[in-house]
Amino acid sequence: MPLDLTTIPELTRTQLERTRDFYDAESDRKTGSSRRFHELLGRYYAQMIPDGVSVLEIGCGDGSLLALLPGRAITGVDLSAKQLEKARAKLPHGRFFEQAGEALSLEGTFDYIIISETVNLAADVQRVFDEALRFSHPGTRLILNFYSSLWSPVFTLAKWLGLRGRTPASNWLTLDDVRNMLDLAGWQSLEVQPRILLPLDVPVLGPLFNRFLAPLLPWFCLTCFCTARPRPPQKREREYTVSVVVPARNESGNIEAILRRTPEMGLGTEIVLIEGNSTDDTWEKIQAVAATNHGRNLKILKQTGKGKGNAVREGFAASTGDILMILDADLTVPPEELPKFYDAVASRHGEFANGVRLVYPMETEAMQFLNLLANKTFSVIFTWLLLQPIKDTLCGTKVLFRTDYDHIAKNRAFFGDFDPFGDFDLLFGADKLHLKITDIPVRYRDRTYGSTNINRWRHGWLLLRMVLFAARKLRFT
Repeated sequence: MPLDLTTIPELTRTQLERTRDFYDAESDRKTGSSRRFHELLGRYYAQMIPDGVSVLEIGCGDGSLLALLPGRAITGVDLSAKQLEKARAKLPHGRFFEQAGEALSLEGTFDYIIISETVNLAADVQRVFDEALRFSHPGTRLILNFYSSLWSPVFTLAKWLGLRGRTPASNWLTLDDVRNMLDLAGWQSLEVQPRILLPLDVPVLGPLFNRFLAPLLPWFCLTCFCTARPRPPQKREREYTVSVVVPARNESGNIEAILRRTPEMGLGTEIVLIEGNSTDDTWEKIQAVAATNHGRNLKILKQTGKGKGNAVREGFAASTGDILMILDADLTVPPEELPKFYDAVASRHGEFANGVRLVYPMETEAMQFLNLLANKTFSVIFTWLLLQPIKDTLCGTKVLFRTDYDHIAKNRAFFGDFDPFGDFDLLFGADKLHLKITDIPVRYRDRTYGSTNINRWRHGWLLLRMVLFAARKLRFT
Protein backbone atom coordinates (compact mmCIF):
# COMPACT_ATOMS: atom_id res chain seq x y z
CA MET A 1 0.00 0.00 0.00
CA PRO A 2 1.53 3.40 -1.01
CA LEU A 3 2.17 6.05 1.59
CA ASP A 4 -1.02 7.89 2.59
CA LEU A 5 -0.56 11.32 4.18
CA THR A 6 -3.98 12.74 3.38
CA THR A 7 -5.13 12.77 7.01
CA ILE A 8 -2.15 14.88 8.10
CA PRO A 9 -2.18 18.72 8.17
CA GLU A 10 -0.44 20.39 5.23
CA LEU A 11 2.66 21.73 7.00
CA THR A 12 3.29 18.38 8.65
CA ARG A 13 2.68 16.56 5.37
CA THR A 14 5.15 18.79 3.52
CA GLN A 15 7.88 18.07 6.06
CA LEU A 16 7.22 14.32 5.89
CA GLU A 17 7.42 14.35 2.09
CA ARG A 18 10.79 16.11 2.25
CA THR A 19 12.08 13.53 4.71
CA ARG A 20 10.79 10.66 2.57
CA ASP A 21 12.40 12.08 -0.59
CA PHE A 22 15.68 12.54 1.23
CA TYR A 23 15.88 8.93 2.44
CA ASP A 24 14.72 7.54 -0.89
CA ALA A 25 17.66 9.34 -2.49
CA GLU A 26 20.24 8.80 0.28
CA SER A 27 19.42 5.26 1.37
CA ASP A 28 22.81 3.83 0.34
CA ARG A 29 25.00 6.43 2.01
CA LYS A 30 26.34 5.60 5.48
CA THR A 31 29.61 6.68 7.07
CA GLY A 32 31.72 4.45 9.30
CA SER A 33 30.84 6.51 12.38
CA SER A 34 27.12 6.17 11.57
CA ARG A 35 27.41 2.40 11.27
CA ARG A 36 29.26 2.16 14.59
CA PHE A 37 26.67 4.36 16.31
CA HIS A 38 23.78 2.23 15.04
CA GLU A 39 25.54 -0.97 16.08
CA LEU A 40 25.77 0.43 19.61
CA LEU A 41 22.09 1.41 19.54
CA GLY A 42 21.15 -2.09 18.42
CA ARG A 43 23.16 -3.67 21.21
CA TYR A 44 21.43 -1.53 23.84
CA TYR A 45 17.97 -2.26 22.43
CA ALA A 46 18.74 -5.99 22.38
CA GLN A 47 19.58 -5.79 26.09
CA MET A 48 16.45 -3.77 26.93
CA ILE A 49 13.90 -5.91 25.07
CA PRO A 50 13.39 -9.52 26.23
CA ASP A 51 12.93 -12.50 23.92
CA GLY A 52 9.49 -13.73 22.93
CA VAL A 53 7.76 -10.34 22.69
CA SER A 54 6.17 -8.41 19.82
CA VAL A 55 8.02 -5.31 18.65
CA LEU A 56 6.96 -2.36 16.48
CA GLU A 57 9.60 0.09 15.26
CA ILE A 58 8.34 3.46 14.03
CA GLY A 59 10.87 4.74 11.51
CA CYS A 60 12.59 1.40 10.97
CA GLY A 61 14.61 2.43 7.90
CA ASP A 62 16.35 -0.54 6.30
CA GLY A 63 15.66 -2.79 9.32
CA SER A 64 19.22 -2.70 10.67
CA LEU A 65 18.11 -2.26 14.28
CA LEU A 66 15.34 -4.87 14.09
CA ALA A 67 17.87 -7.33 12.64
CA LEU A 68 19.67 -7.21 15.99
CA LEU A 69 16.56 -8.40 17.86
CA PRO A 70 16.30 -12.14 17.14
CA GLY A 71 13.58 -14.03 18.95
CA ARG A 72 11.04 -11.22 18.68
CA ALA A 73 8.00 -10.85 16.41
CA ILE A 74 8.91 -7.70 14.50
CA THR A 75 6.92 -5.07 12.63
CA GLY A 76 8.38 -1.94 11.05
CA VAL A 77 6.94 1.21 9.49
CA ASP A 78 8.83 3.84 7.52
CA LEU A 79 8.26 6.67 5.07
CA SER A 80 10.79 5.45 2.51
CA ALA A 81 9.75 2.67 0.11
CA LYS A 82 13.39 2.11 -0.85
CA GLN A 83 14.42 1.63 2.78
CA LEU A 84 11.59 -0.84 3.29
CA GLU A 85 12.69 -2.90 0.27
CA LYS A 86 15.99 -3.49 2.03
CA ALA A 87 14.25 -4.26 5.31
CA ARG A 88 12.07 -6.93 3.69
CA ALA A 89 15.08 -8.51 2.01
CA LYS A 90 17.03 -8.49 5.27
CA LEU A 91 14.17 -9.74 7.46
CA PRO A 92 11.74 -11.86 5.42
CA HIS A 93 9.98 -13.01 8.61
CA GLY A 94 9.09 -9.42 9.58
CA ARG A 95 6.11 -7.27 8.59
CA PHE A 96 6.87 -3.88 7.00
CA PHE A 97 4.52 -1.05 6.04
CA GLU A 98 5.03 2.22 4.20
CA GLN A 99 3.53 4.59 6.74
CA ALA A 100 4.31 7.73 8.70
CA GLY A 101 4.53 7.59 12.47
CA GLU A 102 2.06 10.48 12.49
CA ALA A 103 -0.60 8.35 10.71
CA LEU A 104 -0.38 4.66 11.57
CA SER A 105 -2.77 2.07 10.19
CA LEU A 106 -2.02 -1.29 11.78
CA GLU A 107 -3.80 -4.15 13.49
CA GLY A 108 -3.40 -5.32 17.09
CA THR A 109 -1.15 -4.12 19.88
CA PHE A 110 2.56 -4.56 20.62
CA ASP A 111 4.58 -5.41 23.73
CA TYR A 112 7.39 -3.01 22.82
CA ILE A 113 7.34 0.06 20.56
CA ILE A 114 10.69 1.48 19.43
CA ILE A 115 11.18 5.05 18.23
CA SER A 116 14.90 5.23 17.58
CA GLU A 117 16.08 8.69 16.45
CA THR A 118 12.71 9.25 14.75
CA VAL A 119 11.81 12.03 17.18
CA ASN A 120 14.86 13.90 15.85
CA LEU A 121 13.24 13.95 12.40
CA ALA A 122 9.49 13.69 13.09
CA ALA A 123 7.28 16.42 11.69
CA ASP A 124 4.99 16.20 14.76
CA VAL A 125 6.54 14.39 17.73
CA GLN A 126 3.47 14.52 19.95
CA ARG A 127 1.33 13.09 17.17
CA VAL A 128 3.76 10.17 16.82
CA PHE A 129 3.38 9.50 20.56
CA ASP A 130 -0.42 9.75 20.19
CA GLU A 131 -0.38 7.21 17.37
CA ALA A 132 1.90 4.82 19.27
CA LEU A 133 -0.51 4.81 22.21
CA ARG A 134 -3.30 3.48 19.94
CA PHE A 135 -1.30 0.28 19.41
CA SER A 136 -0.35 -0.32 23.03
CA HIS A 137 -1.83 -2.39 25.86
CA PRO A 138 -1.38 -1.77 29.63
CA GLY A 139 1.90 -3.71 29.68
CA THR A 140 3.41 -2.08 26.58
CA ARG A 141 6.77 -0.34 26.88
CA LEU A 142 7.69 2.53 24.59
CA ILE A 143 11.48 2.89 24.23
CA LEU A 144 12.88 5.83 22.34
CA ASN A 145 16.27 7.43 21.93
CA PHE A 146 17.11 10.94 20.78
CA TYR A 147 20.21 13.10 20.47
CA SER A 148 21.39 15.36 23.27
CA SER A 149 21.23 19.02 22.23
CA LEU A 150 24.71 19.40 23.75
CA TRP A 151 26.05 17.55 20.71
CA SER A 152 24.55 19.92 18.10
CA PRO A 153 27.83 21.82 17.48
CA VAL A 154 29.72 18.51 17.36
CA PHE A 155 27.40 17.24 14.61
CA THR A 156 27.84 20.48 12.66
CA LEU A 157 31.63 20.15 12.87
CA ALA A 158 31.46 16.47 11.87
CA LYS A 159 29.53 17.42 8.72
CA TRP A 160 32.15 20.02 7.78
CA LEU A 161 34.90 17.42 8.23
CA GLY A 162 33.02 14.78 6.24
CA LEU A 163 32.70 12.47 9.25
CA ARG A 164 28.90 12.57 9.16
CA GLY A 165 26.66 12.20 6.13
CA ARG A 166 23.92 14.64 5.16
CA THR A 167 20.66 14.44 7.07
CA PRO A 168 17.41 16.42 7.02
CA ALA A 169 17.10 19.28 9.47
CA SER A 170 16.89 17.79 12.98
CA ASN A 171 14.72 18.54 15.98
CA TRP A 172 16.90 19.24 19.01
CA LEU A 173 14.75 18.19 21.96
CA THR A 174 15.56 18.36 25.64
CA LEU A 175 14.57 15.60 28.03
CA ASP A 176 11.92 17.92 29.47
CA ASP A 177 10.50 18.45 25.96
CA VAL A 178 10.20 14.70 25.41
CA ARG A 179 8.72 14.00 28.84
CA ASN A 180 6.17 16.78 28.40
CA MET A 181 5.01 15.47 25.01
CA LEU A 182 4.86 11.91 26.33
CA ASP A 183 2.67 13.12 29.18
CA LEU A 184 0.39 15.05 26.82
CA ALA A 185 -0.01 11.92 24.67
CA GLY A 186 -0.96 9.71 27.63
CA TRP A 187 2.40 8.07 28.39
CA GLN A 188 4.16 7.91 31.76
CA SER A 189 7.94 8.23 31.66
CA LEU A 190 9.69 5.52 33.71
CA GLU A 191 13.45 5.50 33.13
CA VAL A 192 16.05 7.68 31.45
CA GLN A 193 19.44 6.31 30.40
CA PRO A 194 22.00 8.58 28.71
CA ARG A 195 24.33 6.45 26.55
CA ILE A 196 27.35 6.63 24.22
CA LEU A 197 30.21 9.02 24.84
CA LEU A 198 32.31 7.95 21.84
CA PRO A 199 30.34 6.94 18.71
CA LEU A 200 33.51 6.15 16.75
CA ASP A 201 35.00 2.66 16.35
CA VAL A 202 38.16 3.27 18.38
CA PRO A 203 39.80 0.16 19.92
CA VAL A 204 40.17 0.25 23.72
CA LEU A 205 38.85 3.82 24.04
CA GLY A 206 35.41 2.98 22.60
CA PRO A 207 34.54 0.30 25.18
CA LEU A 208 36.16 2.34 27.97
CA PHE A 209 34.13 5.46 27.22
CA ASN A 210 30.82 3.84 26.31
CA ARG A 211 30.71 1.01 28.84
CA PHE A 212 32.39 2.42 31.93
CA LEU A 213 32.48 6.23 31.71
CA ALA A 214 29.06 6.91 30.14
CA PRO A 215 27.08 5.81 33.26
CA LEU A 216 29.29 8.12 35.35
CA LEU A 217 29.14 11.11 32.96
CA PRO A 218 25.50 11.08 31.76
CA TRP A 219 25.38 14.82 30.97
CA PHE A 220 27.91 14.42 28.14
CA CYS A 221 26.39 11.37 26.41
CA LEU A 222 25.36 11.59 22.76
CA THR A 223 21.97 9.91 23.00
CA CYS A 224 19.32 9.50 25.65
CA PHE A 225 17.12 6.42 26.04
CA CYS A 226 13.71 7.00 27.58
CA THR A 227 11.28 4.24 28.60
CA ALA A 228 7.56 4.91 29.10
CA ARG A 229 4.33 3.00 29.70
CA PRO A 230 0.69 3.91 28.99
CA ARG A 231 -0.60 6.03 31.85
CA PRO A 232 -2.79 3.80 34.08
CA PRO A 233 -6.53 4.50 34.30
CA GLN A 234 -7.83 6.66 37.14
CA LYS A 235 -10.17 3.91 38.37
CA ARG A 236 -9.37 0.27 39.00
CA GLU A 237 -10.52 -1.75 36.00
CA ARG A 238 -11.15 -5.05 37.84
CA GLU A 239 -10.33 -7.12 40.93
CA TYR A 240 -7.83 -9.99 41.13
CA THR A 241 -7.06 -13.12 43.12
CA VAL A 242 -4.08 -12.97 45.46
CA SER A 243 -1.44 -15.42 46.67
CA VAL A 244 0.57 -14.49 49.78
CA VAL A 245 3.76 -16.56 49.91
CA VAL A 246 5.27 -16.83 53.39
CA PRO A 247 8.76 -18.41 53.67
CA ALA A 248 9.11 -19.70 57.23
CA ARG A 249 12.32 -20.87 58.88
CA ASN A 250 12.32 -21.18 62.68
CA GLU A 251 9.09 -19.17 62.94
CA SER A 252 6.89 -21.61 64.90
CA GLY A 253 5.52 -18.90 67.20
CA ASN A 254 4.18 -16.79 64.31
CA ILE A 255 2.31 -19.36 62.20
CA GLU A 256 -1.12 -18.98 63.79
CA ALA A 257 -0.86 -15.17 63.70
CA ILE A 258 -0.03 -15.24 59.98
CA LEU A 259 -3.30 -16.97 59.18
CA ARG A 260 -5.32 -14.96 61.64
CA ARG A 261 -4.00 -11.54 60.62
CA THR A 262 -3.54 -11.81 56.85
CA PRO A 263 -6.58 -10.01 55.36
CA GLU A 264 -8.74 -11.20 52.50
CA MET A 265 -8.08 -9.16 49.36
CA GLY A 266 -9.59 -8.86 45.91
CA LEU A 267 -11.46 -11.88 44.61
CA GLY A 268 -9.89 -14.16 47.20
CA THR A 269 -6.61 -14.68 49.07
CA GLU A 270 -4.53 -17.84 49.05
CA ILE A 271 -1.86 -18.21 51.76
CA VAL A 272 1.14 -20.35 50.80
CA LEU A 273 3.26 -21.36 53.81
CA ILE A 274 6.60 -22.81 52.75
CA GLU A 275 8.88 -24.17 55.46
CA GLY A 276 12.60 -24.41 54.88
CA ASN A 277 15.21 -26.21 56.99
CA SER A 278 13.91 -25.16 60.41
CA THR A 279 15.55 -26.40 63.59
CA ASP A 280 12.41 -25.80 65.69
CA ASP A 281 8.89 -27.22 65.22
CA THR A 282 7.81 -24.79 62.48
CA TRP A 283 6.77 -27.59 60.08
CA GLU A 284 4.78 -29.41 62.76
CA LYS A 285 3.02 -26.14 63.66
CA ILE A 286 2.19 -25.51 59.97
CA GLN A 287 0.73 -29.01 59.64
CA ALA A 288 -1.33 -28.60 62.80
CA VAL A 289 -2.73 -25.25 61.64
CA ALA A 290 -3.55 -26.69 58.21
CA ALA A 291 -5.44 -29.57 59.80
CA THR A 292 -7.62 -27.36 62.00
CA ASN A 293 -8.02 -24.18 59.96
CA HIS A 294 -10.92 -24.48 57.50
CA GLY A 295 -11.67 -20.78 57.08
CA ARG A 296 -8.75 -19.85 54.85
CA ASN A 297 -7.50 -20.90 51.43
CA LEU A 298 -4.24 -22.44 52.65
CA LYS A 299 -1.47 -24.34 50.89
CA ILE A 300 1.56 -25.78 52.72
CA LEU A 301 4.84 -27.20 51.44
CA LYS A 302 8.46 -27.81 52.37
CA GLN A 303 11.06 -26.22 50.14
CA THR A 304 13.45 -28.56 48.35
CA GLY A 305 16.41 -26.15 48.31
CA LYS A 306 17.90 -23.62 50.69
CA GLY A 307 17.55 -19.90 51.28
CA LYS A 308 14.65 -17.48 51.16
CA GLY A 309 15.11 -16.86 47.42
CA ASN A 310 14.57 -20.55 46.66
CA ALA A 311 11.56 -20.63 49.01
CA VAL A 312 9.98 -17.65 47.25
CA ARG A 313 10.47 -19.17 43.81
CA GLU A 314 9.01 -22.54 44.88
CA GLY A 315 6.13 -20.78 46.65
CA PHE A 316 5.34 -18.69 43.58
CA ALA A 317 5.44 -21.84 41.41
CA ALA A 318 2.86 -23.50 43.68
CA SER A 319 0.56 -20.48 44.00
CA THR A 320 -2.48 -19.74 41.84
CA GLY A 321 -3.26 -16.02 42.37
CA ASP A 322 -3.21 -13.27 39.76
CA ILE A 323 -1.17 -11.10 42.13
CA LEU A 324 1.80 -12.56 44.04
CA MET A 325 2.90 -11.24 47.44
CA ILE A 326 5.81 -12.02 49.75
CA LEU A 327 5.25 -11.73 53.50
CA ASP A 328 8.11 -12.41 55.91
CA ALA A 329 7.06 -14.86 58.62
CA ASP A 330 8.65 -12.75 61.35
CA LEU A 331 5.71 -10.31 60.98
CA THR A 332 7.95 -7.26 61.39
CA VAL A 333 5.96 -5.92 58.45
CA PRO A 334 2.35 -6.33 59.67
CA PRO A 335 0.11 -8.41 57.39
CA GLU A 336 -2.55 -5.73 57.86
CA GLU A 337 -0.46 -3.52 55.54
CA LEU A 338 -0.86 -5.86 52.54
CA PRO A 339 -4.05 -4.23 51.15
CA LYS A 340 -1.95 -1.12 50.40
CA PHE A 341 0.23 -3.24 48.13
CA TYR A 342 -2.81 -4.84 46.52
CA ASP A 343 -4.40 -1.46 45.78
CA ALA A 344 -1.19 -0.09 44.21
CA VAL A 345 -0.75 -3.06 41.86
CA ALA A 346 -4.43 -3.76 41.09
CA SER A 347 -4.93 -0.11 40.07
CA ARG A 348 -1.67 -0.32 38.06
CA HIS A 349 -0.38 2.75 39.84
CA GLY A 350 2.67 0.57 40.15
CA GLU A 351 3.55 -2.78 38.59
CA PHE A 352 6.04 -3.80 41.29
CA ALA A 353 5.16 -2.71 44.84
CA ASN A 354 8.17 -2.53 47.16
CA GLY A 355 7.84 -2.20 50.93
CA VAL A 356 9.64 0.72 52.61
CA ARG A 357 10.44 0.64 56.32
CA LEU A 358 12.39 3.92 56.42
CA VAL A 359 9.54 6.47 56.39
CA TYR A 360 7.63 6.00 59.65
CA PRO A 361 9.25 5.89 63.11
CA MET A 362 10.26 2.33 64.06
CA GLU A 363 9.81 0.49 67.30
CA THR A 364 12.91 0.48 69.50
CA GLU A 365 14.43 -2.88 68.55
CA ALA A 366 13.11 -3.13 64.99
CA MET A 367 16.34 -2.18 63.20
CA GLN A 368 19.82 -1.66 64.62
CA PHE A 369 21.79 1.46 63.65
CA LEU A 370 24.29 -0.28 61.35
CA ASN A 371 21.45 -2.07 59.57
CA LEU A 372 19.66 1.26 59.12
CA LEU A 373 22.85 2.83 57.72
CA ALA A 374 23.30 -0.09 55.30
CA ASN A 375 19.69 0.21 54.13
CA LYS A 376 20.05 3.91 53.40
CA THR A 377 23.33 3.29 51.54
CA PHE A 378 21.79 0.57 49.39
CA SER A 379 18.86 2.91 48.71
CA VAL A 380 21.17 5.49 47.13
CA ILE A 381 23.00 2.82 45.11
CA PHE A 382 19.83 1.19 43.83
CA THR A 383 18.20 4.49 42.86
CA TRP A 384 21.21 5.12 40.61
CA LEU A 385 21.37 1.52 39.44
CA LEU A 386 17.68 1.02 38.55
CA LEU A 387 16.98 4.61 37.40
CA GLN A 388 13.89 4.72 39.61
CA PRO A 389 13.60 5.92 43.24
CA ILE A 390 14.11 2.93 45.56
CA LYS A 391 14.02 3.89 49.24
CA ASP A 392 14.37 0.43 50.83
CA THR A 393 15.81 -2.53 48.93
CA LEU A 394 15.88 -5.03 51.80
CA CYS A 395 12.27 -4.98 52.95
CA GLY A 396 10.97 -8.50 52.36
CA THR A 397 7.46 -7.47 51.30
CA LYS A 398 7.26 -7.27 47.52
CA VAL A 399 4.20 -7.61 45.26
CA LEU A 400 3.71 -8.01 41.49
CA PHE A 401 1.43 -9.56 38.90
CA ARG A 402 1.96 -13.24 38.14
CA THR A 403 2.27 -12.45 34.42
CA ASP A 404 5.15 -10.08 35.14
CA TYR A 405 6.80 -12.61 37.45
CA ASP A 406 6.57 -15.24 34.70
CA HIS A 407 8.48 -12.89 32.38
CA ILE A 408 11.09 -12.30 35.10
CA ALA A 409 11.49 -16.06 35.53
CA LYS A 410 11.84 -16.60 31.76
CA ASN A 411 14.60 -14.00 31.59
CA ARG A 412 16.35 -15.06 34.79
CA ALA A 413 19.29 -16.43 32.79
CA PHE A 414 20.35 -12.81 32.09
CA PHE A 415 21.43 -12.47 35.73
CA GLY A 416 21.66 -16.12 36.74
CA ASP A 417 20.49 -17.76 39.96
CA PHE A 418 22.70 -15.61 42.16
CA ASP A 419 20.38 -14.25 44.87
CA PRO A 420 19.79 -16.34 48.02
CA PHE A 421 17.34 -13.75 49.41
CA GLY A 422 14.97 -13.32 46.45
CA ASP A 423 14.64 -9.53 46.84
CA PHE A 424 17.37 -8.61 44.38
CA ASP A 425 16.33 -11.24 41.86
CA LEU A 426 12.90 -9.60 41.69
CA LEU A 427 14.15 -6.00 41.73
CA PHE A 428 16.69 -6.61 38.98
CA GLY A 429 14.14 -8.61 36.99
CA ALA A 430 11.56 -5.82 37.34
CA ASP A 431 14.12 -3.32 36.09
CA LYS A 432 15.03 -5.55 33.15
CA LEU A 433 11.34 -5.55 32.13
CA HIS A 434 10.99 -1.78 32.77
CA LEU A 435 8.23 -2.28 35.34
CA LYS A 436 7.04 0.76 37.26
CA ILE A 437 8.41 0.27 40.79
CA THR A 438 6.33 1.92 43.52
CA ASP A 439 7.48 2.28 47.12
CA ILE A 440 4.85 1.47 49.77
CA PRO A 441 5.69 2.89 53.24
CA VAL A 442 4.92 0.45 56.08
CA ARG A 443 5.16 0.44 59.87
CA TYR A 444 8.13 -1.71 60.90
CA ARG A 445 7.76 -3.57 64.19
CA ASP A 446 9.93 -5.48 66.66
CA ARG A 447 10.09 -9.25 66.42
CA THR A 448 7.83 -10.98 68.92
CA TYR A 449 9.23 -14.47 68.37
CA GLY A 450 12.60 -15.95 67.44
CA SER A 451 15.68 -14.21 66.04
CA THR A 452 16.73 -12.95 62.65
CA ASN A 453 18.14 -15.34 60.05
CA ILE A 454 20.35 -12.56 58.63
CA ASN A 455 24.08 -12.39 59.37
CA ARG A 456 24.90 -8.69 59.14
CA TRP A 457 28.51 -8.92 57.92
CA ARG A 458 28.43 -12.08 55.81
CA HIS A 459 25.17 -11.19 54.10
CA GLY A 460 26.16 -7.52 53.79
CA TRP A 461 29.24 -8.51 51.81
CA LEU A 462 27.12 -10.83 49.66
CA LEU A 463 24.66 -8.01 48.95
CA LEU A 464 27.48 -5.72 47.88
CA ARG A 465 28.80 -8.36 45.49
CA MET A 466 25.33 -8.73 43.97
CA VAL A 467 25.10 -4.96 43.48
CA LEU A 468 28.45 -4.91 41.66
CA PHE A 469 27.35 -7.84 39.52
CA ALA A 470 24.06 -6.12 38.61
CA ALA A 471 25.84 -2.84 37.86
CA ARG A 472 27.97 -4.64 35.28
CA LYS A 473 24.85 -6.17 33.73
CA LEU A 474 22.57 -3.11 33.83
CA ARG A 475 24.68 0.06 33.65
CA PHE A 476 28.24 -0.74 32.58
CA THR A 477 27.28 -2.47 29.33
